[in-house]
Amino acid sequence: MGKKIRLALAGGLAGAVNGIFGGGGGMVLLPLLTRWGGVTGRSAFATCVAAIFPMCAVSAAACLMQGKVDWGRALPYLAGGAVGGAVGGLTFGRVPVGLLRVLFALFLLYGGVRYLL
Repeated sequence: MGKKIRLALAGGLAGAVNGIFGGGGGMVLLPLLTRWGGVTGRSAFATCVAAIFPMCAVSAAACLMQGKVDWGRALPYLAGGAVGGAVGGLTFGRVPVGLLRVLFALFLLYGGVRYLL
């Protein structure tokens, strides 16, 4: 399979996961960016964030068009999410890549355990 096809499949899988579960496309995309895309280190994390942003926008638009968004419950998260995103983006360059990988793996493990219980 050609590299461009694999990368398109990785993006499609990440988008599908993001749309179905309301997020989480980055959990699929980050490992595939490093394995199939040859993106390494800090660039892999930054590329993942840049790729996930439009996927989230499309998923959100689909949910909005279907009337599935409860704005009363969503709005309180938006302010905190914006602040957290800004803080994370500004501190991203100071966190060692090895620590980013460990934190990402722990986040995935935590999320998986929480969903099972």
